[in-house]
Amino acid sequence: MTLPAERIERIEAWGMTVGGACYVFRPSTIEGVLEAMEAARKAGCTVALKGGGNSYGDAFLNREQVVLDLSRMRRILSWNPNTGVIQCEPGVTIEELWRYAIEDGWWPPVVSGTAHITLGGALAANIHGKNNRKAGPIGEHVKEFSLLTANGEERTIAPLEDHDLFYAVIGGFGALGVITSVTLQLKRVHSGLLDVETHVARNWAEALDKAERLAEQWDYAVGWVDGFPSGANAGRSVLHSARYLDAGEDPHPEETLRAEAQQIPDSIFGIPKRALPRLMRPLTRPLGLRFINAMKFRAGTREAGHRFRQSLVAFNFLLDSIPNWKRAYRPAALLQYQIFAPINAAQQVFTEATRVAKEQGFPPFLCVLKRHRPDPFLLSHAVDGFSLAMDFRVHMRRWEAFRRLADEMTELTLSAGGRFYLAKDSVLRRGQFRQAVGEEALERFLALK
Repeated sequence: MTLPAERIERIEAWGMTVGGACYVFRPSTIEGVLEAMEAARKAGCTVALKGGGNSYGDAFLNREQVVLDLSRMRRILSWNPNTGVIQCEPGVTIEELWRYAIEDGWWPPVVSGTAHITLGGALAANIHGKNNRKAGPIGEHVKEFSLLTANGEERTIAPLEDHDLFYAVIGGFGALGVITSVTLQLKRVHSGLLDVETHVARNWAEALDKAERLAEQWDYAVGWVDGFPSGANAGRSVLHSARYLDAGEDPHPEETLRAEAQQIPDSIFGIPKRALPRLMRPLTRPLGLRFINAMKFRAGTREAGHRFRQSLVAFNFLLDSIPNWKRAYRPAALLQYQIFAPINAAQQVFTEATRVAKEQGFPPFLCVLKRHRPDPFLLSHAVDGFSLAMDFRVHMRRWEAFRRLADEMTELTLSAGGRFYLAKDSVLRRGQFRQAVGEEALERFLALK
C-alpha cells in the first residue's frame, strides 16, 4: 500500500535549519489517530509526532515517512477551578491553557519561552522554564495521562501505578505512543503580576554564583549572557529574578488576573511587531549583535537592583513579543544549541564552548543561562547544574563547519558529564546521545518500547 500523494507536505524545523517532505495526517479524534497509524503500518512507514511545530531542530521531522500532527486535538475536557486540576487533549497550547485558567487564579506550573507549544509537545520534551530549580520540569506536575500505543491499546498512566512507563513516556518524544489526554495540576496565583528584580554579573564566576543564589531564593531566575566578550569580561550577564505575589500584595488582582491584562502589545513605537523581523535583518550580523549585546549590558548595569512588577506573560514569554522573530536571521537559519553542565564543571564548559565558537567564526548572538536540578525521568536532559542556550546564525553553505564546531562543544560537554535537550537539537549524533543519557537508561527505554 502507498500513501496518498496529497498527504505530502514539506515540514521544516522552527529554526529553518532542516526540513523535508513528509506524509502529514491531522486527526481530530482518537479514531483518526488509529486510522493514520493503520495507514502508516500498511505502507511500512514510521511515525513521528508533531504538536505546535516549535522545536528548533528536527524533533518532529520524519522525511518521506508519516508525521502525525496532533494540533487539531485541542479540547479542554474538564476543569476544576477549586483545585486547579485540568484535563486537556494534547493539541491545547500553553496560551490556550493560561487564558482558560487565569481568571480563576491559576497559572501553568511550568512554561517554555513561547506559549505556542502544545501540551503534548510539552510532555514529549518534558519542558523546563525559568523556574526549574524550584518547580522542576512540567512532567512533575502531571497527575496522569492517556497513552495510545502502536497496537491500538489506550491506557491511563499515573506515576504511582505505572512508575516506569510514566517516567519514560514523558521526555520520550512520542517513541512509546501518542498522548491523547493529560491531567495537569496548575499553580495557584494571587495576582497576574510578578515581583521582578534586575542583577548584573561581570564574568562567568559571578554569573553562575548569582544564578545559583537567585534560583534558590526566588521562584524564577534567568540570565542573559553577552556571548561576545573574551578574557576577564567573558560571561558578563544581566539576570532577572522573580517571585509570585502573595495574597494581599496586589491591590487589584481582579484586574491583573484578567486575560486582557496579560496581552502583549502588537506594536512598538507605532511599528507593527510583525514587521520587526524584516527591519531587524541588517542588525542580525556579528557587528550589529555585538553592539546590541553591549548596549543591553550597559542598560542592565544602570538598572541593577531595580525592582518592578511585570505580568506573568511578559516575563515568561519574551520570545512571543516579536512574532516569527526567527525571520530576522534570513537568508541564514537560526540554530539553537543548549548544553547542560554539572554545577562544578559549568564555568569551564561554558567558557570553553563560547571561546571555540567565536574562534571558529560562529559568535553566539544570544545566550540564556538557567539553574537546573535533577529529575526522575528516564531520558532526562536535566543535571544538578546549569544550562546555557546559544543562538547561532548559520548559512547552509557553512553547515559542515558548524557541525564540526557542534561536535567539539558536544564532546566538551560529554567529558564533563553534561546532557542535551532534544527539543532544541539538530546536530547531536546517535553515539553522543547514548553517551549523554547512558546505556542503562537507553536499554530500559527500548525494553519498555
